[in-house]
Amino acid sequence: MRLENKIALITGAGSGMGRAAALLFAKEGARVAVIDINESSAAETAKAIESAGGKSVAVGADVSDAEDTRSMVSATVKKFGGLDVVYNNAGIEGRGAKLADMPEDAFDQVIAINLRGVFLGMKYSLPHLVERGGGSIVNTASIAGMVAVRGSAAYCASKAGVIAMTRVAALEYARHNVRVNCICPGAIATPMVKRIMGDETEMDAHALSRISALGRIGQPEEIARMALFLASDEASFATGAPFVVDGGWTIR
Repeated sequence: MRLENKIALITGAGSGMGRAAALLFAKEGARVAVIDINESSAAETAKAIESAGGKSVAVGADVSDAEDTRSMVSATVKKFGGLDVVYNNAGIEGRGAKLADMPEDAFDQVIAINLRGVFLGMKYSLPHLVERGGGSIVNTASIAGMVAVRGSAAYCASKAGVIAMTRVAALEYARHNVRVNCICPGAIATPMVKRIMGDETEMDAHALSRISALGRIGQPEEIARMALFLASDEASFATGAPFVVDGGWTIR
């Protein structure tokens, strides 16, 4: 098992890519702290892990809040005795609007969760990874941090910031044997993408071809497998990099 005896913390693990990663990490031997702002959703994921024979703890937390973030890390360390892998995955799409029409509070909310949340997740977990002699951090960015998406100034800015911050953290903590990478998903079948694009079954072939050279939307498990690779020792020489998993969206 690729994460045997490892302790992992995953935010936004109550649904979508975070839940898929939590289930996969547990299957691969990790003890998993399931973090979500919706504590009941986190509990559902944790229950699924326990039912499959894994070990987990559910923690409700708002990743944009410093005290919540500090507490979720402390709860993980208290429960399992340390921390080896952190997957800062929680995020929101925010309100869609042209830049001049975007309310300031809507912009601030997206930055607070998508960017500040990753910053806080790294800030409060890094000392524990250093104490363990190393570890892996995986951050969820997006191809929206690499290309422009109309009506998504805040989202694009937040995800570009995640990519940049990932690189800085990788550079600063390499000497402590801490690797920091990010994943840039394209269109993935999660509740968030369904809110934006609708259900894949309602999209015609032309619409699908615009968002993927493979002609389909990706599945959460496909992102989870990339996160597993980056979290594991198989990615021992990978750090400071954005890993694009978008079905070919950005090659067009």
